[in-house]
Amino acid sequence: MNKTQVNIFEFSGLTHDPKMSIFLFVFFLLVYIITVVGNVGLFIIVNRTSTLHTPMYYFLSYLSVVDLCYSSTVTPKMIADLGSVKKVISFSSCALQFFFFATFAATDVLLLSNMSYDRYVAICYPLHYVSIMTKKKCLLLGLFAFAFGILPSSVQTCCIFNLEYCGSNLVDHFYCDIPSVLKLSCSKTFTCEMITLFFVGSYSVGSLAAILVSYIYILVAILHIKSRKGREKAFSTCSSHIICASIFYVSVFLTYLRPPSEQFEKQDRVASVFYSVITPMLNPLIYSLRNQDVKTVLFRALSSLRNARIRLFNRN
Repeated sequence: MNKTQVNIFEFSGLTHDPKMSIFLFVFFLLVYIITVVGNVGLFIIVNRTSTLHTPMYYFLSYLSVVDLCYSSTVTPKMIADLGSVKKVISFSSCALQFFFFATFAATDVLLLSNMSYDRYVAICYPLHYVSIMTKKKCLLLGLFAFAFGILPSSVQTCCIFNLEYCGSNLVDHFYCDIPSVLKLSCSKTFTCEMITLFFVGSYSVGSLAAILVSYIYILVAILHIKSRKGREKAFSTCSSHIICASIFYVSVFLTYLRPPSEQFEKQDRVASVFYSVITPMLNPLIYSLRNQDVKTVLFRALSSLRNARIRLFNRN
């Protein structure tokens, strides 16, 4: 049979309604601006403030960088497509988009488990926390997360984009995701599907298991704290991480680890938007609003800025 390899994909996008497209364009543009400002701002605050040079904030700064990159692989293209009639992407660009998105997603998962380990050491071994969680160890754990984040994305990209695509080029999604791209292949996709299931399952379930085990030990340690104030303080240091991890894992499991469907349904779109676009925006907001140290630094910075403006106004 004569087969012509597809070299351009076209996205179905989020909506075909022009009015809804305008609303979503403005909404996701604001979301992306908040994502960039929030993550860049949090990274700068952590690195410029000496009182925040602790393991928990090192991991938080790593998470901010990953979230920014993670969102940037999908959101700008999605926003541009909302203002376009044809939502197209070249074959090679699709492969690159998937590679970077999968890399940062896997890195995000591993960083969340690293952060749970950090909280476990802080609460269960408070006297040895500084000696166990050194700056060097935090850096090595961050590099470990990134190195093992590249592994699954490299294997999956090589597998998926070495298949033959000779039929329809319409990707029923707003970015190059595995299930939607594999549906278009005219090759046998069973191997790629099993590889995807293995990596998504092992990374997500493995990381989630590490988080759950850490929090079981943390919960036991908190219950042994006699004072109510001490228990509340210990729990408050974990609450932001619990919220961020819960949002991420629920949306990922709803998208990937469920029985496959023939069509890209509304709940799939919502889950995909949540973990690829909304979660990177929420992480810095949750950590900023729920963390007293970060709020203190932010208030000081805003107060200094206000005083500087007042001084400048008085001079003029």
